[in-house]
Amino acid sequence: MSKWEYKTVTFETTGLWGGSLNVSNFDNEVNKYGQDGWEMVSCFATHQAQGKSSAVFAVFKREIEDW
Repeated sequence: MSKWEYKTVTFETTGLWGGSLNVSNFDNEVNKYGQDGWEMVSCFATHQAQGKSSAVFAVFKREIEDW
C-alpha cells in the first residue's frame, strides 16, 4: 500500500485587478517540482469579480518511499 505526501504551491497573479499569470515562470516552477518527483494532481484559481484571479494554486503529490 502506498503512502503519499502533498504540497500546495501558490502562484500570485499580476495586473491591476489580478488575473495575469506568467506562464513561463509557472512552467519553470512546476517542472522543477516534477524533476523532484512531485506529480501535479490539481490546479485551480481563486476567483474575483469579472473572472479575474488573485492566485493560482497547484497541488502536488509524491510517494513516501521510507515508511
